[in-house]
Amino acid sequence: MNTAQNPIPNNLIWAILSTLFCCLPLGIVSIVHAAKVDGLVAAGDYAAAQQASDNAKKWAMISAGVGIALILIYFVLGMIGAFAGATGA
Repeated sequence: MNTAQNPIPNNLIWAILSTLFCCLPLGIVSIVHAAKVDGLVAAGDYAAAQQASDNAKKWAMISAGVGIALILIYFVLGMIGAFAGATGA
């Protein structure tokens, strides 16, 4: 029985970008999940491939969120420091 499957995205590009620009440890988790997708599709395990794809996307988004949060915290602390320095406190 040969059934046509919708292509399952591996989200590897998002995993790599989130690793490079956002949060390294969480991005690596995303890369590991993304690397599993194509092998699972080739083995015919579409359910596990879809789960790995979803996990890769989830961890890439978490990594991006953590990276953005850290940048915002850095910016706020920098503004607080600049304000404290300007007022001579």
